[in-house]
Amino acid sequence: MERSLRGARVATYVYFVLCGTLMGAWVVHIPAVEERVDISHATLGGLLVLLGLGAFVGMQVAGPLTDRLGARVVVPAGGVLCGATLVLPGLSRDPWTLAGSLLVFGFCNGCLDVSMNAHAVHVEKAYGRPVMSGFHATFSVGGVLAALVAAGATSAGLHPAATLAAVGAVGIVIALASARALMPAASAAASNGSTDTVEETHASPAAARRGTAGRVWLLAVLALMVMLCEGAANDWSALHLEDVLGAPAGTAAFAYGTFAAAMTTGRLLADRFVARFGSLAILRHGAATAAVGITLVALGPWMWAAFVGWALFGLGLSGCVPQLFSAAGHADPAAAGANVSRVAGLGYVGMLAGPAVIGWLTHLVTLNHAFVLLTLLCATTAVGARVLRTESGRTPRSEMAGVGP
Repeated sequence: MERSLRGARVATYVYFVLCGTLMGAWVVHIPAVEERVDISHATLGGLLVLLGLGAFVGMQVAGPLTDRLGARVVVPAGGVLCGATLVLPGLSRDPWTLAGSLLVFGFCNGCLDVSMNAHAVHVEKAYGRPVMSGFHATFSVGGVLAALVAAGATSAGLHPAATLAAVGAVGIVIALASARALMPAASAAASNGSTDTVEETHASPAAARRGTAGRVWLLAVLALMVMLCEGAANDWSALHLEDVLGAPAGTAAFAYGTFAAAMTTGRLLADRFVARFGSLAILRHGAATAAVGITLVALGPWMWAAFVGWALFGLGLSGCVPQLFSAAGHADPAAAGANVSRVAGLGYVGMLAGPAVIGWLTHLVTLNHAFVLLTLLCATTAVGARVLRTESGRTPRSEMAGVGP
């Protein structure tokens, strides 16, 4: 049992890397596809909304399916579909075919994303200690792999469609080869023998379901705010240094690199801190740290202050989303997929909305002052972290001594 559980954990890492690599392969080819289709930045921005819409729908479909059929069926299916549809944007020749390609690829990516997160919840439950943040860290590793592959392919003069097709084909093989190591539905159900909420123990089943649904939607709102902040940092961090502080383009690019590196490092370390202090403390103090960081960015007049601020912002946000996903899955393990799909879906809306919201605010205030909104969202998340008190945030340390590493 211990060996099979470790195998399931390794397989989950593989699928997170796979998801990050497939999405990263598309992201790094956006400029080439934009040039091939001959569209403006504004048109591309509108088409990318379809990618998010497809992902949102895919999450809502795959979540309940994972609960019904099991991760061993849905996760590899999502990986295969995501790999198979990755080439479609590279083959697009006009805005209409690109729109359809992004919608389909987004749907498949959403299926893989939510099903692997639901399986991660079951693995964490079986381990009896936090492992979710480590999974999310490997997603970032996938993005790095995609960037390296794209750089090599571009240097070799390969067509974007050929590169995307090759990455997708390898992804399909990996998705199928890793499927057997995933936890079967019966094992996942066995790991859900205990409940995580007080209401399920002392209240009627109907009242417990209503209470769980309410908490899950609160978690989803927090995910929306946190991921909106993350999305804003992705698109505006480099522009902030260049436009507000007058940094050269090369130096400004390090702003996002600082943010991303801090976030990845934080996720690699977060599970140990969750095991010691609880997820409530990680969400509360992480959001508070992020609030301090983005305030330093918004109000600091020096370049070094901006770099420190972006580092604190990434470090603070790093552990927040994994705790929200984990809490949603543990709220009702029998419906982990559906609950994670709600939180991930609304969070994805925030991720897409972040850049647009900040862009709209720049019509009213300067870019750095627009970041004050992110300070308010982080502060609100820190206050709202109390929603985890009825979840894993109240788990005593003695319950965290599960299976070894």
